[in-house]
Amino acid sequence: MTTGTQPGPVLLQLGRICKAFPGVQALDGASLVLARGEIHGLVGENGAGKSTLIKVLAGVYAPDSGNVQLDGQDLPALTPALVHALGVRFIHQELHLVPHFSVAESVYMGQELQALWGLDRRAMRKRTRQFFNDVLHAQINPDALVRDLGIAERKLVQIARALIDGAARVVVFDEPTAPLPGGEAEQVFAAIRGLRAQGVAILYVSHYIEEITGLCDRVTVFRNGRDVARFEAVTAASADAIVHQMIGREIGNLFPVRRAAVGAPLLQVNGLGDGAQFSEIDLQVARGEIVGIAGLLGSGREEFTDTLFGLRRPTQGTLRLDGKLLRLQSPADAVAQGIALVPRDRRHDGVVLDMAVADNINLASLQQCATLGLLNRRRANARAAQQAQALDIRPRNVQTPARLLSGGNQQKVVLARWLAAGPRLFLLDEPTLGVDVGAREEIYALVAGLAESGVGVIVSSSDLSELLGLCDRIVVLFRGQVVGEYPAASLDIASLMTLTTGSAQAAAA
Repeated sequence: MTTGTQPGPVLLQLGRICKAFPGVQALDGASLVLARGEIHGLVGENGAGKSTLIKVLAGVYAPDSGNVQLDGQDLPALTPALVHALGVRFIHQELHLVPHFSVAESVYMGQELQALWGLDRRAMRKRTRQFFNDVLHAQINPDALVRDLGIAERKLVQIARALIDGAARVVVFDEPTAPLPGGEAEQVFAAIRGLRAQGVAILYVSHYIEEITGLCDRVTVFRNGRDVARFEAVTAASADAIVHQMIGREIGNLFPVRRAAVGAPLLQVNGLGDGAQFSEIDLQVARGEIVGIAGLLGSGREEFTDTLFGLRRPTQGTLRLDGKLLRLQSPADAVAQGIALVPRDRRHDGVVLDMAVADNINLASLQQCATLGLLNRRRANARAAQQAQALDIRPRNVQTPARLLSGGNQQKVVLARWLAAGPRLFLLDEPTLGVDVGAREEIYALVAGLAESGVGVIVSSSDLSELLGLCDRIVVLFRGQVVGEYPAASLDIASLMTLTTGSAQAAAA
């Protein structure tokens, strides 16, 4: 094992769980065994059934069949309240914290300590400080406001909130590092290892295979709603075997060979700034070219991308598309000019979760599905089905609500929407965040295909390997300014990280 530790007795068992939704068999006899004092990895492609299993364990979904046991006792009818009372806790990807609350208020929100005179704020502050010191081994001021914390510190606050009552026996971490910059994840890993040392059973769900092999003692692999493999000893050398079991096939070169010929200039950005987060940005994108934007949180990368789509208004500089001066007052203006955005938060900004896949795909090109101003449902469904087949969106039934799709397939729906609209410039903001390795390979191939078709592509990403493998050129932002522009082939991860963290500038000074 990675840690050299042996797991304790079995604590939690989910046996042959089945769960179906209309048109989707989410779980098809899936099983999982979790022992005391272990970190157990759960991996699988988007749509493999991981999230559904977690919701069954949380009491959100009732299984169609199968059984759940805790300490050998059958739990036939789980509810969220019962699960919490039994000591099962969940740390989700989303933070869900109130920015203007203090750390202590956030940790005790909904479980406040009471005294004769009301809230016992002094006790909450004292216990919060003690919990961070003794359990999470972190120094966080209980009086600090959440909005003033770094992302990793906010994640630790979220963990403390779930565990402060001291009753946790099983803790489920669902993509806990997805919102974190790469260098901050170790704080969370240290907290998880500390929980294991106290005998807590950890279920760790992640798409990042290097995290799974570096952190977990054992791993269960899900595919198509079933558990298809278990790894009893996990090392870095296990990565290829785990990926193979996840996708059921060998994965070749993750990034496609680029065949696009760079054409005429398409986008020209001169001296663009928003008066707050970025300034004096110059950038050019040609037809058939993929340009990457690299930068840490706070670099202005996200705000710059939003400005190119009309979500923010610049205070200085100019934008030109095919030589034409653009004045984008709103996203509608950007769409009208042939600019498409695949947003970083697909669940809130990308797909309409309660709409069918067909309606989501046609959302940006309804006029092409209309006759005399009225939607032609047959034409709309046919267009959507064509896109779903071309992008291998699963399930293939385009009447399936988008909320039932996996994250990778939801991302494909967003791409399909814009492909149907035929834009000239694609803005891809964190295009594979929270997407499994198999879906990543497919999305990268789609992006390369876009470039080959002659459109321009901008990829804004915190994944350095993604930028290096996919892009022709990379523009690096640091504290709101461009600090360099390089051919991707001239960089490696170490040099790119040096640039994005400002280490190169510090050394030069």
